[in-house]
Amino acid sequence: MPSPSCSGFSFLACTAHRVLRSNLSDLPALFAEWLPDELLPRHVSNRRQRPFTQTVVFWLFLSQCLTRTQPCREAVRKLLAWLHLCRRPPISGNTSAYCQARKNRISEDFLKNVHQQIVSRVESQVPASYRWHGRNVGVIDGSTLSMPDTPLNQACYPQPSEQKKGCGFPVMKFVGVFSMATGLWHLLAYGNLRNHERSLFHRLWDEICLRFDLILGDRGFTSFFDMYILKQRGVDTVLRQHQKRASDFRRGKRLGHHDHLVTWKKPARCPNWISPEMYATIPDELTVREVKVLVAVKGFRTQAYVIVTTLLDPVLYPPSALAELYFLRWSVELRFRDVKCTLGLDILRCKSPEMVQKELWMQVIAHNLIRALMLKAAVVKHQPLSRLSFKGTVDTLRQWAPLLVGNAKHPTVYRRLFKKLIACIANDLVLLRPERTEPRAKKRRPKNYQLLTKPRHRMGNLPHRNRPHQQVKA
Repeated sequence: MPSPSCSGFSFLACTAHRVLRSNLSDLPALFAEWLPDELLPRHVSNRRQRPFTQTVVFWLFLSQCLTRTQPCREAVRKLLAWLHLCRRPPISGNTSAYCQARKNRISEDFLKNVHQQIVSRVESQVPASYRWHGRNVGVIDGSTLSMPDTPLNQACYPQPSEQKKGCGFPVMKFVGVFSMATGLWHLLAYGNLRNHERSLFHRLWDEICLRFDLILGDRGFTSFFDMYILKQRGVDTVLRQHQKRASDFRRGKRLGHHDHLVTWKKPARCPNWISPEMYATIPDELTVREVKVLVAVKGFRTQAYVIVTTLLDPVLYPPSALAELYFLRWSVELRFRDVKCTLGLDILRCKSPEMVQKELWMQVIAHNLIRALMLKAAVVKHQPLSRLSFKGTVDTLRQWAPLLVGNAKHPTVYRRLFKKLIACIANDLVLLRPERTEPRAKKRRPKNYQLLTKPRHRMGNLPHRNRPHQQVKA
């Protein structure tokens, strides 16, 4: 099919043709800086050419993650349109072949390798000024996600026990470690609801010791053994005091107002994840630093919380710096909001545990590529990275990517458009509204449907909610 000339067609028609013809290659061109071609090798075979190669499947899968509502059928339709415009043999519109290719040609190890390569390339470009007191800070937190109610998913990730059989959904629990400097999702460990967040955290220790020298977390990760072992491996911790441990600032070595060193006693009981031999080598006491922080917001009651840390030097790390650092821990909640609400990680769509885990890793890759674009815009345009809008970057990417690739053969035009893209991302700043509170409450009411209280095939016909005595006709 010949390319239309602008003399015979309108400018809009020419642009639309370029967009459709290149819609499978817009993402590779944009993310080539962090995801080069050598990471996605093209397999050459003497057999018949398959449309769903590893490279094609990867980019289709990634485009689904960047567009929350894009099902497999739409991804196949995208490939069909591209094959037609390129005068290539058509394929069936059935999604079976694409789903099989996602299962067989994209492995979880492959996605992990791609993820690690992206993180390494982006972190190598981070300015030193982004680090906190010269330290690489990792922010850790846990969350959950839901998935389709299938027998395979239920067997691997059972639904909560309080939900009736046939009326709930399988739930995965996961722990993520984000870089405070860049917002990149570095590490991931997942399990079912029976796995405690701290046990998932333990799986990441080897990687944490290679990437970070300071871990920031909430009270759920505060533990004598965790803090001691990480300190021995060169990783300090800044955590919130656990609610079951009392702090008395009249005791210990006083460093300042509401700032002291205190000695923790080793628990008498050896935890299950520590061997008796290792437990015997751990000393009976651990010196930690406790800092009390008062949060005074006009119009609200003053709140106080205690930070516990292995950073013992009050000169290098004054209480004000520790309070500011712990305040930044909230950034991990924003990262989870970005990936769960904007990219759709809260409800995955795959129907087997193997594919759910792949979809989870692909969501992590999509999140990190967006954060890489945001970091580039922040560095080039000298904007604070924390003020850039993640949702705005995703929306900008969707609209600009096809136009950029449509001019990929014209380097001058491409560079000019890419600079405009970066400027558009950098200018989309989130309003700075400190001490603003927004409760998690919905204003719009849901439809007045009945709740599923038993398996669907046993519910039968239901009475109308507004006419409870009138049966709905089948």
